[in-house]
Amino acid sequence: MSTAGVGSVDRRADRRDALRATAARQGLDAVLVTNLLNVRYLTGFTGSNGALLVRTDGGDLFGTDGRYTTQAGTQVPDVELIVDRGTVPALAREAVRRGVGRLGYESHDLTVDGLVGLEKVLTAAADGGAVPELTSIRRAVEALRAIKDDDEIEALRRACAVADQALAELVAEGALRPGRTELQVGRELDARMLQLGAEAPSFETIVAAGANSAIPHHRPDATVLADGDFLKLDFGATVDGYHSDMTRTVVLGRAADWQREIYELVAASQAAGRAALEVGADVVAIDGASREVIVAAGHGEHFTHGLGHGVGLEIHEAPGIGPLGAGTLAAGMAVTVEPGVYLPGRGGVRIEDTLIVTDDAPELLTLTSKELLVL
Repeated sequence: MSTAGVGSVDRRADRRDALRATAARQGLDAVLVTNLLNVRYLTGFTGSNGALLVRTDGGDLFGTDGRYTTQAGTQVPDVELIVDRGTVPALAREAVRRGVGRLGYESHDLTVDGLVGLEKVLTAAADGGAVPELTSIRRAVEALRAIKDDDEIEALRRACAVADQALAELVAEGALRPGRTELQVGRELDARMLQLGAEAPSFETIVAAGANSAIPHHRPDATVLADGDFLKLDFGATVDGYHSDMTRTVVLGRAADWQREIYELVAASQAAGRAALEVGADVVAIDGASREVIVAAGHGEHFTHGLGHGVGLEIHEAPGIGPLGAGTLAAGMAVTVEPGVYLPGRGGVRIEDTLIVTDDAPELLTLTSKELLVL
């Protein structure tokens, strides 16, 4: 059976209360949460079929099917359980039965067909009476998830520590060497993270050698590592459902002058981005602080993506840090800072850390050295 993940029963109850307050401000009687990661965040449930009805006046309901009755009793002991294969329709009928007038729903999660089906269920359950009014809550739960609590931050620390140790062990064993393929290195890195306690890699591990390192999200293939290559490794570990994210770029053999120049430029840009992580800082300005270092060196066109993103139950979540981002940072946000310079046909460098925004200096979670490593 899956574990309940991060957060005590009381902590998850606090999260539901925060959503309850959001619903009350919007004049809603209840919110139907269907996104499984949001359900997990609010209840601890890790199964594949679950939904949650959070009522503004209390008396929440958790729904799942018969496969998960025991698991729900263990992971969600403090919420009334509804067991029905049609989880969402069952909660919708209960919403009508319990007098919900305005019902919030996750419009980014529910398909068009799903919304039509929900409306039909509500109408049928009302049986000629008042049908609840449906109102999108947009990404209200994701907004709550952007601020990590102590339990979540500890899980992120552990996930980052697994990734740090996995890379350190591979380097010490000489696994990053000419003659091996990108696929071999990637698979060994994934296996090492699993051996060290990860539930899974955070995403498909990126191993990019030589000219492939100039492709920001290159998928590892049969390319053979060679002397003089940049080797870019972008990877992470998942622990208790929380993801780490780190990129390090090394050189195999002897580093050429142009490689050292590009590496030092990206390192300076990354340091500027980390320094800009302050409570209240605008995400566009943070991106600009890092990007300007690269632009001033004449490589603006070679930095082709945003500076970073939030990380937690998903590898990419709020906030987005980039030229098209919106909003400001708050204490407790977990974010990445990952500038890069990519020279097509030659090679590229990305340096990435996961950090926690605090009222003081940001807490660095990915501790692997950022000094240029020549293997």
